[in-house]
Amino acid sequence: MTTYKEIFGKYVKNYSSDPSSDIEGQIWYNSTSGTFKTNLNLGAVWAAGGNMGTARRLLAGAGIQTAGLAFAGLTTTEVTNTEEYDGSAWTGGGNMATARYGPSGCGIQTAGLGFGGQSGAGNSNATEEYNGSTWTGGGNLGTATYTPGGAGTQTAGLVFGGFTTANTNITQEYDGSSWTAGGNLGTARTRLGGTGTQTAGLAFGGQTTVAVVNTEEYDGSTWTVGGNLNTARSYPGSAGTQTAGLAFGGTGPTTATEEYDGSAWSNTTSMATARTALAGCGTQTAGLAFGGYDGTVNVANTEEYSDPSFSTRTITTS
Repeated sequence: MTTYKEIFGKYVKNYSSDPSSDIEGQIWYNSTSGTFKTNLNLGAVWAAGGNMGTARRLLAGAGIQTAGLAFAGLTTTEVTNTEEYDGSAWTGGGNMATARYGPSGCGIQTAGLGFGGQSGAGNSNATEEYNGSTWTGGGNLGTATYTPGGAGTQTAGLVFGGFTTANTNITQEYDGSSWTAGGNLGTARTRLGGTGTQTAGLAFGGQTTVAVVNTEEYDGSTWTVGGNLNTARSYPGSAGTQTAGLAFGGTGPTTATEEYDGSAWSNTTSMATARTALAGCGTQTAGLAFGGYDGTVNVANTEEYSDPSFSTRTITTS
């Protein structure tokens, strides 16, 4: 007779409390409850996180799900507010020097980069660097742009598209002190999503005269066409990498969420709150969505994405 170990490669272990495990089908005995238990793969899920301190739209984000960064945005006016997420709650960080809405960002919570957007009556070329507590000025963008896409790190940033005096296809690369011209996008657009790195960037969605499905991939010098989104959207949230991207929310507003595998987008579990002009960060398997506009008001909602997610279940007989 074949044993469980021969099938699964592990013995059934004895625990006094349920262990943390991300292995589907792993069985253990809980000696406290006197039951056998296992992990069930629930697939992709969005779960509620802690609300932001300031509800706003057209903000930017950076970081990961357990160390996120939100900054700038629009309440009734442009703001400088920065907030940091620890995986459950947001706390106030250092204010930006330039109030703005519609910027883009990249990097991590302790080494973030914010650039572009609109400040006052015009587009901003201001770049700011965050060290985990304070923003300082970086090199100005060569071309000021509003609602562009962004990707990369504080010392190797990427900005693309957006609105200057019209929709643009301009790409700019940051080396930690100054911006230089990169290869142009194939499709000029604003309000687009972006993720990845300076040498492996991903641009998707956005608006020409209407919301679009276009995806493009950057190799450090040239953009090439990728697989189209299933849902045309502008103002989406974004997370992940060029070969494992995540798009959520946007025009509508919508709850639609899609995963990218480097060539094609596939629909996955929708968010709980439909919203547009939101921000995002993290990875395809651990994403974070926050802020935005639900069609009526700005929202402070945060949602955490996990794919896969697991639930501990008691094994019973019937």
